[in-house]
Amino acid sequence: MPRAARMRSKTGIYHIILRGINKQTIFEDEEDKERFIQTLGEYKEKSEYKIYAYCMMGNHIHILMKEEKEDLGIIIKRIGASYVYWYNWKYDRTGHLFQDRYKSEVVEDNKYLLTALRYIHQNPLKAGIVKGIQEYKWSSYTEYIGKEKIIDIDFILDIFNNDRKRAISQFEEFHKEEGIIGCLDIDEKRRIKDVEAIEIIKNTCNIIHCIDIQKVNKVDRDKYLKIIKEQGLSTRQIARLTGISRGIVLKL
Repeated sequence: MPRAARMRSKTGIYHIILRGINKQTIFEDEEDKERFIQTLGEYKEKSEYKIYAYCMMGNHIHILMKEEKEDLGIIIKRIGASYVYWYNWKYDRTGHLFQDRYKSEVVEDNKYLLTALRYIHQNPLKAGIVKGIQEYKWSSYTEYIGKEKIIDIDFILDIFNNDRKRAISQFEEFHKEEGIIGCLDIDEKRRIKDVEAIEIIKNTCNIIHCIDIQKVNKVDRDKYLKIIKEQGLSTRQIARLTGISRGIVLKL
């Protein structure tokens, strides 16, 4: 059966999710995330799109963008191909990294634009990775309240207020509110079964048995545990399968 055609946004703005194939991790370390941001910036110049938000998680990324010069499909293909080429070179691998068909939803009014923006920025908070949005390094939230890198902040902040200082303050207050309207998601809030969780732990940590993570040095262990949490395993499940204290997992 042929795939249904994607809806076209009248504004050209879309909320997009790029996800690792078979839920695979697409960011192994900070260098990978830096590279993806760099890729977004490079093709922003070439394809002339605008970016209003992004958030990089362990095995997926949310992007809020506006197409202008090129069609969204071409843009995503360019970004994905460039990053995958670099990723495969770095990790000496071949093949696909992202799912063939990215997810997207149209954004056609300012109310939903801000709703999607907040939803994207609140992802790490809802995943239990951080206690405050501002603590997460790999989302565009910090670009709005700090140094701009690749985000087109003017359009969003002007919606809040024409006065920049007041706009940033209202932007921060808006993000403290819990979003009511559901946005495009990767539908991973289901409980992951132990058999699947065990494979995720072993593949992520490159170990034979889940409890072998106890033998890994603390820095690498904590890095792996964060990646595992980002893939949807609960704190209790990780502690139970690895033998690592629930308190340690909870703090990460």
